[in-house]
Amino acid sequence: MTAPTLTTPRLTLRMPQAGDWPAYRDYRASSRSTLGGPAGDTVLAWTHFAALLGHWQVRGFGRFVAEDRATGRPIGHFGPFEPASHPERELTWTIWDADCEGKGLAFEAAQAVRDHAFHDLGWTTAVSYIDPDNARSRALAQRLGARLDPAAPQPDYGHDTQVWRHARPGGRV
Repeated sequence: MTAPTLTTPRLTLRMPQAGDWPAYRDYRASSRSTLGGPAGDTVLAWTHFAALLGHWQVRGFGRFVAEDRATGRPIGHFGPFEPASHPERELTWTIWDADCEGKGLAFEAAQAVRDHAFHDLGWTTAVSYIDPDNARSRALAQRLGARLDPAAPQPDYGHDTQVWRHARPGGRV
């Protein structure tokens, strides 16, 4: 499968590849990982990594791995996500290493994948499902122009989730 490559001033966003596994595994083994199961569960981490790659095959699009253009280091995954269990298409973002936070990299990557979803994929709406305790993620959604949508359906995560509705770039929510 051929996938687009997106570039920003500091990042290359590309389709995930097998060589990203060590960085992803290290992220999932850290306390930063909050995605189901205990930190350090390599079996679960592998399953989620395989899903990151497989989403591209099933949907024809997926989340990109952001790579630092200066070093080639993968720093996180960002992008359009549509698992069968979600009521709506989602835009996601995850920084894998704390030393990449606070530099505007997540905003840079999320802005690029949002624009890709609306312009290149033709999406007319998108949401981000955010844990109410995740202040950084809520702040990023707001910076991207998303607005809280309390009437939107939620995925069944077994806990409260906020739904943030994204506006089409240059448009309204």
